[in-house]
Amino acid sequence: MKNTTVIIGAGISGLLVARELASRNARLVVLEKSRGVGGRMSTKRVGSAVFDQGAQFFTVRDEHLEARIACWERKGVVARWAGKENGEERWIARPSMTGLAKTLAQNLPIKLQSQVQAVRWHDCGCWEVDVAGGELVRGERLVLSSPVPQSLALLEASGVELPAEVRSALAAIDYHPCLALLVTLDGPSAVDDGGEKITTGPFRWVADNVRKGIAQNVPAAVTFHVNRADSEKYYGWEEEELFARLEPAMKPWLGDAKVVARKLHRWRYSEPRTTYPAPCVWLPKYRLGFCGDAFGGARVEGAAISGLALAREIVGDFATP
Repeated sequence: MKNTTVIIGAGISGLLVARELASRNARLVVLEKSRGVGGRMSTKRVGSAVFDQGAQFFTVRDEHLEARIACWERKGVVARWAGKENGEERWIARPSMTGLAKTLAQNLPIKLQSQVQAVRWHDCGCWEVDVAGGELVRGERLVLSSPVPQSLALLEASGVELPAEVRSALAAIDYHPCLALLVTLDGPSAVDDGGEKITTGPFRWVADNVRKGIAQNVPAAVTFHVNRADSEKYYGWEEEELFARLEPAMKPWLGDAKVVARKLHRWRYSEPRTTYPAPCVWLPKYRLGFCGDAFGGARVEGAAISGLALAREIVGDFATP
């Protein structure tokens, strides 16, 4: 337990905290409730088709992150993607968006399918974390990289009280949901090679994963992201009902092809409506940290910047008695 950091969540921010601490030979335990790493940098298989169902690409503006991107590009972990976003290069991970997370996760002590049920802080300077199934994990530091409402709910249910000012600021953070419609076609789609941002109608983004270089065993595998307002409106609809409502609007991107398979994924915490005024939160008294895109910015890059910022705070804590 001594000098161990427990990290809840294996999305990009949590993984970068872990990676930075591991590079300094720190003791770690990473707990992830899902079957895989990556969070919203997620890839899903539907039949023989593969889809990037969450984040579709990312941009890089931070100079420290640029150096990492250059290294990842040399290793084939990331690649430039056709088109630009507000004049900036678009990057994707290889072989799919979850590929970057899998690379970062290599050789880290990650426990998948580990649902955290409660956390306890002891004044002796120890966190105890209850995991479903009866496992108890202990550490001197605790990192919460999950969406903020989930982190606050965990702390509240566990009876952990935050400083009032911090608690108030975190409680004000909410997220847009996003509905992802994953559609397999029997022929080529009419989607642009670099994906398309859409400003009218029910969709905000569409990309063909075959043209993106992810899916290879089908003629076309198209990801549709429903816009913010309609994702909110239709979030609770059944899958069949939702497709019946939105499939007619897909036609401009389907070309002459027909839908042969389809799947719905609901992202409850897709992107923050507002962000915290600092790239992370670190509470030295409790050795408790928060990170994610609600701190560094509502982008993959923002989540990465947040994780790196929190890692620096924790490294500084190593020297604290």
